[in-house]
Amino acid sequence: MAGKFNQPIRMCISCRVRETQDKMIRLQCVDGSLQMFMNHGRSFYVCKCCQTQEQKVLKALMRQCRSGDKDKFTNKLKEIIADDRKS
Repeated sequence: MAGKFNQPIRMCISCRVRETQDKMIRLQCVDGSLQMFMNHGRSFYVCKCCQTQEQKVLKALMRQCRSGDKDKFTNKLKEIIADDRKS
């Protein structure tokens, strides 16, 4: 009988749901700019469900990145999600 492997559980910044790390997208803010996690610095997670609900996740992103530029976050989030779906 195969044993269960423990997977890290992470929390979405928008809806606060807890999921395994592989079901979420990992992002970070660098100088007020949103980007994929670059293997250093602080990061946060957004679940697959919240990726489709822009208004809900934008409020959390602006709070996390300490910026009020909603249009910049909207465009960058769409780019990141599109790139994530391609890979």
